[in-house]
Amino acid sequence: MSMTAPSMNRFERRRADTRQALVRAARTILAEPGGTSASIRAIAERADVGFGSFYNHFTGKPDLFDAAVADALEEYAQAVDKRLHGLDDPAERLAGGVRLGARLAESHPEIMRVLCHSELSRICAGHGLAPRAKRDVEQGMASGRFTVVEPFIVLTVLNGSLLALLELWLKRPEADSDRAAGKMAESLLHMLGLSPDEARTLARRPLPDPP
Repeated sequence: MSMTAPSMNRFERRRADTRQALVRAARTILAEPGGTSASIRAIAERADVGFGSFYNHFTGKPDLFDAAVADALEEYAQAVDKRLHGLDDPAERLAGGVRLGARLAESHPEIMRVLCHSELSRICAGHGLAPRAKRDVEQGMASGRFTVVEPFIVLTVLNGSLLALLELWLKRPEADSDRAAGKMAESLLHMLGLSPDEARTLARRPLPDPP
């Protein structure tokens, strides 16, 4: 007999709604220049919740901002999952994720601004893209597709690639970010053990159409 999670009662639903309202308000504020300086009162007002409700859910602004960035990253990662659905090759999935990152400003502008205004530690936390990349690296190693010995180094490089693409868009929006992302994907795949020719082919393969 299958077990299903019990539905929330009215109090639990209201509590969850309040927390999500604070997270959404924080995401909106983080997308604005200087958003991290907003006061807790200003965030509560933006969320349209009582000031006292804030501490029922978060210990302070850093805690809330961590949750807001994690929420943004998860939303974006789910969009990438849908776009890359059906790709079984972990090398192709990694390359696709890097290349889609170059289009983040166009496809998810609010998330792009949140990431640009956030700290490195929040972007590289274990949410959103990070666990997907770890999964792909581990699957590639288990199948012999990748020959890398230190997955942690690969994941650090992947995080750095995402940050570099964000920085490129932020400082040089006129630059060809698609081309830069393709070159990054090619270099990453070669580092993972693919031949130069195969890495180049996968990094240039047409991305799946949006669902």
